Amino acid sequence: MLDDKSRYTLRVSPELLEKLGYIAEYEGRTKNRELEQMIKRRIADFEKEHGEIPLAKN
Repeated sequence: MLDDKSRYTLRVSPELLEKLGYIAEYEGRTKNRELEQMIKRRIADFEKEHGEIPLAKN
């Protein structure tokens, strides 16, 4: 099944991954969804301070 999601391999320490898993489970999410939410919040915070990030046109 094809989708429109990009894939990215992330290398982190086992300790960070375990803590992420704890937070994700607490929030009722998978680790992947928790990371996605964290990234969205960080981008929103950055754009609030610095303005919208322009996207490259393909």
